[in-house]
Amino acid sequence: MSEPDAQLWTRVRAGEEAALGALFDLHEARLFRHTRRLLSSREDAKDAVAIAFFELWRKRETVRLVDGSPLPWLLNTAAHCARNLERSGRRYRALLAQAPAQPAAPPPTAADESGILSALRRLPAHEQSVIVLAVLEGYPERVVAETLGIPVGTVKSRLARGKARLRGEMTALEASWA
Repeated sequence: MSEPDAQLWTRVRAGEEAALGALFDLHEARLFRHTRRLLSSREDAKDAVAIAFFELWRKRETVRLVDGSPLPWLLNTAAHCARNLERSGRRYRALLAQAPAQPAAPPPTAADESGILSALRRLPAHEQSVIVLAVLEGYPERVVAETLGIPVGTVKSRLARGKARLRGEMTALEASWA
């Protein structure tokens, strides 16, 4: 075990949380690679690493070091956590498969008296998604761009075109009321 690793372990054993964070920074990448090989889900691999470090903290008084390092213990614990996560995931999927299928909820039957929703539905799908996220949900253009995987400039142009089309449809609708 390297000298910084030995000092960190001594501080972890003494209950110093910052030392656990430093130990995490030191070994997290290796544990993640190990658990990623064992699990199909990236998120489950991250969870297995986090659980292993929680267990290291919880059991710090009884952890057996190998060649003076907690890394082998962490690798072994992360592997156990990965197997547990995989097993619980299989059980959950099996339970879902056995559950009776719920009938889909019927679409809302209330009439759109304003015509705005029907005008929105007539927009092309790419403009519709930008309008919904930016205008109705209130997300900034940058977030909309990241969510849809398109440049911010494309979001701006689709937003402008969509608003213009909606404005035209609403003007026509208002004219029909008179």
